[in-house]
Amino acid sequence: MAEKSEGIKIISDNRQARFRYEILETYEAGIELKGTEVKSIRLGKVNLRDGYALVRNGEVWLLNVHVSPYEQASQFFNHDPRRTRKLLLHRQEIRKLIGKVEEKGLTLVPLKMYFKNGRVKVSIGLGKGKKLFDKRESLKQKQAKRDIDRAMKQY
Repeated sequence: MAEKSEGIKIISDNRQARFRYEILETYEAGIELKGTEVKSIRLGKVNLRDGYALVRNGEVWLLNVHVSPYEQASQFFNHDPRRTRKLLLHRQEIRKLIGKVEEKGLTLVPLKMYFKNGRVKVSIGLGKGKKLFDKRESLKQKQAKRDIDRAMKQY
């Protein structure tokens, strides 16, 4: 759960995204959260697997990311687990994303959620969906690399 290097603590990693999509570019974005969401994220109760991002009205929104409700808070003060959250990016980055997402039909996928100097950040990737044969190819490459590493370890 916690991998630290230079003030960065990784909370959640979406490994499925790199399997489903060919990631062309990555962006680091801040995220607008409520207090109970931050507490829940600190405990590592986040699931990025089904999440994606959209650009609407010049703003980037993170959808379908599950942040479990904070257990020590009452239900009245708690948050909706799958609520839409606003991502904080520079205006020029948003303009770049609008062009690429609308013209080329690319998808914005959350790759990682982590703390950087006490603030929650999300790494989003601009990805192109892989076809079935691409997925098979990446599995073959992964298996070949694993076999090579295993053979090198023996000697």
